[in-house]
Amino acid sequence: MKPGIPKGTRDFSAIEIARRKYIFNTIQNSFERFGFEPIETPSFENLSTLMGKYGEEGDRLIFKILNSGDFLDGINTDLLEKKDSKKLTSSITDKALRYDLTVPFARYVVQHFNELVLPFKRYQMQPVWRADRPQKGRYREFYQCDADVVGSKSLWQEVDFVQLYDHVFCNLGLKKISIKINNRKILTGIAEIMGQSDKLIDFTIALDKLDKIGKEGVVAEWKEREISDVAIKKMMPIFDISGDNSNILKELENLLATSEIGKTGVSELRFVLETIEKIGLETATLVPDITLARGLNYYTGTILEVKSDEIELGSIGGGGRYDDLTGIFGMKDLSGMGISFGLDRIYLVMEALNLFERVELAKPDVLIINFGMDEAFYAMPILKNLRLAGIKAEIYPDAAKMPKQLTYANKRNIPYILMAGSQEMENNQFTLKNMHSGEQEKMDIDHLIGEIKKRITNL
Repeated sequence: MKPGIPKGTRDFSAIEIARRKYIFNTIQNSFERFGFEPIETPSFENLSTLMGKYGEEGDRLIFKILNSGDFLDGINTDLLEKKDSKKLTSSITDKALRYDLTVPFARYVVQHFNELVLPFKRYQMQPVWRADRPQKGRYREFYQCDADVVGSKSLWQEVDFVQLYDHVFCNLGLKKISIKINNRKILTGIAEIMGQSDKLIDFTIALDKLDKIGKEGVVAEWKEREISDVAIKKMMPIFDISGDNSNILKELENLLATSEIGKTGVSELRFVLETIEKIGLETATLVPDITLARGLNYYTGTILEVKSDEIELGSIGGGGRYDDLTGIFGMKDLSGMGISFGLDRIYLVMEALNLFERVELAKPDVLIINFGMDEAFYAMPILKNLRLAGIKAEIYPDAAKMPKQLTYANKRNIPYILMAGSQEMENNQFTLKNMHSGEQEKMDIDHLIGEIKKRITNL
């Protein structure tokens, strides 16, 4: 039986890693250009840190880690017989793989608060794990690339994050991107005027699935969650709000005229939309979407979601404002705003659009041909000096037949090879061959490294 890997995980080849690294580097360069600094947190957290932060659906997708040793030792047998999974879980596990980077970031802020300079701008690029159903673009182990700022309630942060999204995707070559924007205060206001404030979470969880299950599916789930038919009828106009930004804002103001929190949400949305319209974006388009909900419970203000207009593959980024995320760890009134880039989906979009042509597989610049023990010893000093000069180089490990070594160089697309037989060794030389043109010439060792460096620079 062949070995395998768990569903929802992947192995990565050298070319895939090169492409992923290209995306990582592009995002990281943008993060740092916008003033963010890096942190890292552990791959697993205390279960109590994660549970209850993502809503009921998120909690179910958290990978729990069994306690070390005999995790059933001392367990109440009644719990086992009753199959009470909730009570049993707390007895056999106290740790879990992180579900996202935002909650661990909130824990980090509280734990290290006295060391931070506010507003604190951090970026983080690490893997996360979710016990989700694997499908194209959705994995159980995947990377998130997050940027957050805490310690400021200013809406200029929202404006900055919209520009950050635009900057990254422009640099990646993605020219047709929609950044959808809404405000959770608007959704709270809608629930309030419909008399369903106590059902806000049920309301938003179902609404967040609109792209997957359609309007009928959302309505059906609202009914399952015991939202009244009268309230659902009053909610229906949100599906029909359309037009330009001015018209959408006007319709929202009319709909939410009796809700203070709703009107605040409209005002915040107006500021971001009108400010971005004045500043302008390079390639992305900022689009108000009143049905955008983003089901995570910690969002309280602006919410964002990014999609490619060219490839249908779900969101490739998302985020929002959270006014009291650190409050779950005892630190109140520390507002924050953050966004995330979905590396794996970005990869799939770029692959479909053939945007990886500029990405090359990591390979040596020079391969030294191995003719035997004496020749290999002769080549060792030059191999060392090539590497010290910043030139990627290697020697073929075996004194194999020449065609085999040349085939290796061709398959790895190595541009130059170095050869030294008895004649070159006597004259303190090497023969340098250009694998693309076939041209070759003998060079003295003293000039060899400078000449190779010049030619590689001009490739």
